[in-house]
Amino acid sequence: MIKKISLFLIIIGAGLFQRTFAQNERISLTLEEVVKIASQKSIDAFRYKNMYLSSYWEYRYFKADKLPALSLSATPLDYNHYQKKEYNFQTNVDEYVLRDFLNSDMSVSLNQKIGLTGGSLFLNSDLGLVKNLSGDKTNSYSSAPISIGYSQSLNGYNSLRWESKIEPIKFEKAKKEFIQSQEELAMKSNSMFFDLVDAQIQLNIAQIGMANADTLYKIGKGRFQIGTVTQDEFLNLELRQLNAQQSLSKAQLELQRSQLALNSYLMLDKGTIIDCKVPSDIPSLQVKADKALGLAIANNPTILDQTQQLLEQNEAVAKARSESGLSTTLYATYGLNQSAANLNMAYKDPGQSQRLKIGVNVPLVDWGRRKGRVMMAESDREVANAKIKQARIDFEQNIAQSVMEFNLQAEQVKNAAKADTVAQKGYKVTFQRFLIGKVNVINLNTARTDLESARKAYIGAVQTYWSYYYRLRMQTLYDFVKDENLTAEYDKVIKSK
Repeated sequence: MIKKISLFLIIIGAGLFQRTFAQNERISLTLEEVVKIASQKSIDAFRYKNMYLSSYWEYRYFKADKLPALSLSATPLDYNHYQKKEYNFQTNVDEYVLRDFLNSDMSVSLNQKIGLTGGSLFLNSDLGLVKNLSGDKTNSYSSAPISIGYSQSLNGYNSLRWESKIEPIKFEKAKKEFIQSQEELAMKSNSMFFDLVDAQIQLNIAQIGMANADTLYKIGKGRFQIGTVTQDEFLNLELRQLNAQQSLSKAQLELQRSQLALNSYLMLDKGTIIDCKVPSDIPSLQVKADKALGLAIANNPTILDQTQQLLEQNEAVAKARSESGLSTTLYATYGLNQSAANLNMAYKDPGQSQRLKIGVNVPLVDWGRRKGRVMMAESDREVANAKIKQARIDFEQNIAQSVMEFNLQAEQVKNAAKADTVAQKGYKVTFQRFLIGKVNVINLNTARTDLESARKAYIGAVQTYWSYYYRLRMQTLYDFVKDENLTAEYDKVIKSK
């Protein structure tokens, strides 16, 4: 009873599926077209594009940070009304006096970081006003028409120099990761495309199986009545008809699931019906392992990531060492300044101003904390180096494994195609022989099973081939069919934002 109810629900669901998709748009797409649409419309494409844009603007910030920076800072109004305690020399007592001031100031600064030394060069121009609103109500202007200065840490660590080494590598890695992401997207599209292909084939097999089961049941019923088919054989045919109906309903539901999943990924209307065109030909291509490894080392962002890690570890060691010993800072300025009761006089005959400041920080007793920081940084670097070496070995082995699997898969596709053709011919022959009573139901069922298995094996072999192909492209960032490096339209991505 439970089986009958389950079968009834499956049939009802399959009927709803047929009515839902009956009037919707139908399009035919190849694997290449599905990959192209996914690279333009899928949510993964949107995410990968924005990940690249984030890295792009981070690099733009680094580049801009190396250029001169001009800034204006001002306090147009600073009114201060308060009581201040002052000593009265006439009465020899402290007393609170009301003060009423209006302050205003403005400063223009030009700053330039010096990458070679890690210091900073600056140029300033300042103007200030203090207006006394109580008592004699005097004005006082203070100007510094120009002052130039330089600040420098002398501890041996130059963060700007390390940034200049690391940031270009990070951005180049981001560009290659963006190209690599397109191949990851292609691999996902390949998987979803063949999921739908498999569902469509399963439905076709189920439809043929249903038609054949009906035919065989009718023939078997007639033969059973005249006694040329045993009761066991007739019951087997009836059971096969029921199973075929159930298989058809399940195949229709699976097709619906796969269709909706691909539609969602490609951002198509949920009612769109995609007829997948299975690639009938595969490229006549054999990849040499040494060529693939050379391309992977030259193009794969993993190699750049390892280089970045080494630089960051070296930077961490350099920073720890700079903080473990004598720390010295230099600050020097030279400029002109003047003060007067009116604005014009504040810029007349300005006097010179100089300042030189040298700071020293010498660790005396820190109980080994600074030394421990250096040893930790050096140990972390050694661990990172060991991991990178092992990762490099694994990386090269993965490339070799990918090349071997890809080269072998082309032959697997050819063999699976031949097996599929043979299975189709074999089933046709067996079916015809069954119709004339030359073979029994068991032989026919065996031929049918062989047909389904061969078809599934062929589609699986084609899917695996393209999966291996896109994986090899992803690892090497190279198009082996066109014999050229993979590229991306970076400017188009930036302008589209």
